[in-house]
Amino acid sequence: MEKTYLSIQTTLSATILIGLFFIGLGYLNSKKISSNKNYIVGDRDEDTLSLTASLTASALGAWILFGPASAATWGGIGAVIGYSLGTAAPMLFLYNFGPKIRKEFPGGLTLTEFIKKRFGIRILKISLFLILFYLTIFLIAEVTAISSLLNLISQVPLWLTAGATLIICLLYILKGGFRLSIITDKYQFSFIVVIILMSLLLILGNLDLPSYEIIKKNSPNLVDKKYLPNYTAGLTFFIAVAATNLFHQGNWQRVFSARNNSILKTSLIYSSIIIFFIVFWMGYSGLISYSLNSKVVADLAFFDLILYEKNSFIVIAILVLAMSLTLSTIDTLINAISSLIIVNGNEINKKLSGKDIKNKTNSIILLLSILVFVLASKGYSILYLFLLADLLCCAAVVTIFYGFFNKKINSTLATYSIACGLLFGLLFFPSQNFQTSILVGNLISIDNFSIFFQTNLLFISFAVSLIVPFLMILIYSFRNSFK
Repeated sequence: MEKTYLSIQTTLSATILIGLFFIGLGYLNSKKISSNKNYIVGDRDEDTLSLTASLTASALGAWILFGPASAATWGGIGAVIGYSLGTAAPMLFLYNFGPKIRKEFPGGLTLTEFIKKRFGIRILKISLFLILFYLTIFLIAEVTAISSLLNLISQVPLWLTAGATLIICLLYILKGGFRLSIITDKYQFSFIVVIILMSLLLILGNLDLPSYEIIKKNSPNLVDKKYLPNYTAGLTFFIAVAATNLFHQGNWQRVFSARNNSILKTSLIYSSIIIFFIVFWMGYSGLISYSLNSKVVADLAFFDLILYEKNSFIVIAILVLAMSLTLSTIDTLINAISSLIIVNGNEINKKLSGKDIKNKTNSIILLLSILVFVLASKGYSILYLFLLADLLCCAAVVTIFYGFFNKKINSTLATYSIACGLLFGLLFFPSQNFQTSILVGNLISIDNFSIFFQTNLLFISFAVSLIVPFLMILIYSFRNSFK
């Protein structure tokens, strides 16, 4: 793709103005935080509009500009559907699970409170590690994505964008906490919806033929029922994205912040629908882009369509979209990490207990931000680490959430099932070239495995990490019933 440029000065000016808008908004709407609970979940009085906007904006980061379209270029329509359903599905899960956990923990703040009560300290520490690891990787991914985008359109140095984005977000979120995140999310949500609709009209309006006919004509395999990646890629993305988002502390904060269960359920339904269609459209744009230009760089498939004419207005609109997506996600992630440390700090480090835990938490967040800045400035591809974080969550998701309904799952069984799920998943988890794994191609010659195994290691890894814990729990239950 030929790059589309704005001047560096124009791009930085627009970025700073967007940042100042949200910083100003934050300070105008900030109020004294009365307690740590207020910092984490606000006043627990969020209405349908606020909650829907926040759930949606927090779920849709800058990753939607790259990931779904990229996946579509090789995974076809199945990858698009899998990505969309995987992102929306946690909202539907929370529709049933959220009110139950609110009833059990009316003053709840985090998912880890349930995990600690249900399974004890050991599983709490395991869960806390994988949640914090996932949220940190997510944070790095978001800052890397916005840095890469600004570098693409204006050659802004990666470190400059990374630093500016983190500073902007920290200036308002550390002061106002969850309540301020909700307020800014409403504005960010508005920008996201408007600009996404603009992109849809712009792209579809410039096509000579209906989009599906173009795809069917030029890339028929991407919509062919017999094209295997349509299924394997779809299931892979569904499993990975859905499992990890169930552990997203930002979602649980919003569950606990709803005024009542009716508002919570309505908001979750609305947000799931909006999320599905936005992610679907972003993925579908990848199908169109690849069908028009089979040599398109997969990660840039959406931009190849939207920035084709190098229109400055469109470039600025994409910049506003990207910054809104990024800031809405980053402030949620920072507040989520803060909340986990505040609530579970004593389990991490005994020295974190006491009245000054909030100040100590802010210090940890600042140190974490430095780490994120360094890694995002390097422009590393964090896809592999993201997939590893997904695997950790996949290995734990069945045990943790099935454990809510099956009281026979004790701490020992939970530990072994998570460990075995992770172990067997890692045996098939592909290397960075996605050609081999620990088991396939190293411990055992790759020639001893079918083509399906050789070409679908990622899918098999995620599937195994889910199935093994379930089988262990099932075997344990049968054994006890015979006793």
